[in-house]
Amino acid sequence: MPAGPKYRPETPFTDLGDGFADPVNAASFPETKIRFRNDRAAAELGLDTLTDAEWAAHFGRFEPLAGNLPKPLAQRYHGHQFRVYNPDIGDGRGFLFAQMRDSHDRLMDLGTKGSGTTPYSRSGDGRLTLKGGVREIMATEMLEALGARTSRTFSLIETGEKLHRGDEPSPTRSAVMVRLNHGHIRIGTFQRHAYFSDTERLEKLVDYCLKVYFDTEPKGSVSDKACRFVDLVSAGVAAQAADLMAAGFVHGVLNTDNINITGEIFDFGPWRFLPETNMAFTAAYFDETGLYSFGRQPEALHWNLYQLGGALIDIAGEDALKEVLAPFAARYVAALRTRLLRRLGVTPQDDTADDALIEKINAFLVETAAPYERFFFDWHGGGASVDRARRSPMAQTYFHPKYSEMVNLLSARTAARPDSLSHPYFKGDDPCTMLIEEVEDIWSHIAERDDWTPLEDKIARIREMGDALQAD
Repeated sequence: MPAGPKYRPETPFTDLGDGFADPVNAASFPETKIRFRNDRAAAELGLDTLTDAEWAAHFGRFEPLAGNLPKPLAQRYHGHQFRVYNPDIGDGRGFLFAQMRDSHDRLMDLGTKGSGTTPYSRSGDGRLTLKGGVREIMATEMLEALGARTSRTFSLIETGEKLHRGDEPSPTRSAVMVRLNHGHIRIGTFQRHAYFSDTERLEKLVDYCLKVYFDTEPKGSVSDKACRFVDLVSAGVAAQAADLMAAGFVHGVLNTDNINITGEIFDFGPWRFLPETNMAFTAAYFDETGLYSFGRQPEALHWNLYQLGGALIDIAGEDALKEVLAPFAARYVAALRTRLLRRLGVTPQDDTADDALIEKINAFLVETAAPYERFFFDWHGGGASVDRARRSPMAQTYFHPKYSEMVNLLSARTAARPDSLSHPYFKGDDPCTMLIEEVEDIWSHIAERDDWTPLEDKIARIREMGDALQAD
C-alpha cells in the first residue's frame, strides 16, 4: 500500500511558476539502508503505512509519491552568511520532494539534505555524512520534546558511500535525510529576487506566503500585503528566538538563508545545548566573534528580519516596514515569558509577577552557571517540587540565602499540569540532557560497532520527557 487514507497530497509551490526553483534528479546511491523512520510524524501525513521497501524507494531513491511533485525541486535563494551577502547559494545538497496536508490540516513540506548535487552545489558533492544526520535526529527530537517549533527529522537512510570532510575523520559514512517542515521559503528567498530587482516575483511570493502559510487572503495594495506579511513573519521569528532561549539551544548558523518564514528552527549548524548557563557560549568553532552565541540569538534573528524588510522595501516602503518591525522586542519578551513558565510547569499570574520571577531565575542561572536542564527539571511544578529540589545535586546552591527570594517565588507557584509530576520521567532523579559528550558517545557506538541501541534508547528517553512535559 503506497500511502494510507490520511495521505493528502497538495503542491501549491508549483503555482508560483518559473524562477523559484529548478527540477533536479536525486543522486543514485549504492545502497539504501533505513536507519531512522519517524513513524510518529509519518502517521500525521498518512505515510506510516509504507513498508520498509516503499520507504526506501521514496526517501532513499526519491521515487515520486502518488499525486505529488513529479520531480524534486531545488529552490533558489541567496543569503547573508555571518552578515556577508552571498548571491551564489541555493539548495546545494537538498530539494523540495513533496507537499501534503497533515492531520491538523497544515500544509507540510518534505525536504532533503544530502540528496545529491544541484545547480547550486558549487564545488560541493551534495552529500551528507551519516554523523550529520544522526546529530540532526538528536537535535530535532530534543527540541520537539521541549515544545519548540522545529523541523522534524522524518527519515535517515545510509547510502553506502565514503565521504571526505575536513572537520571530521575521513573517509566517513554517508546518508540522505528527509526533514518535515511547515515550509522551506526562507528570508534568503526574498533576498534573491530583490537582488535581481524582480518586483513581480517578490509580489507573487508575498501573495503565495500569505495565502498558503498564514491563511490570509492577499488583499489590498502591494505595500499593505507586504507589510502584513512582514508583520506575520516577525511574530513567528520572535517566537523562534524565544524557543531557542527557553530550550537552552545554540543553533550555530543563524544566517538569513537558514531562517524560514514560518518560524521553525531548521537548517542546523554545529548546534549545542547549553552545558551550563553562559550567554557567551557558541556552538561553531568558526564563530570567532560570537555573533551567534547563545545570548545574541534574539539579536541575530532581529537583524535577519531587517534583511527581509530590506528585500521588500521597494514594494512596501521604508517607513511602513519600520513600523511593522518595531514590535519585535516586545513580542520576543512576551513569547519568552510564556515559554519559560511552560518549561517550569507553573501557572502564569500577571506580567509583573511573572517577569519578577523570571528576572530572579535568569540572575540565578547566569551567576551560578547552573546546568540548564537540571534547573528546569528540579523546579518543574514550582512549589510542588520543593522536595525534589532539596534532593538535587544543586540543592546547596538553590537554598543559599542569596537566592531565597527566587526560591520563595518559585515555591509560591502552583503546577500548571499537576498530572505531569506523577509521570515516570519526574519520578526519576535526573533530567534528560543532550550535551556534546552524549552526542559523541552515541556516535562512537555507531561509528565503531554499528551499534544503534544507544541512539534508540536516547530517542525513547527524549520522547518520555516530551510526554511528561505535555501531560494534562
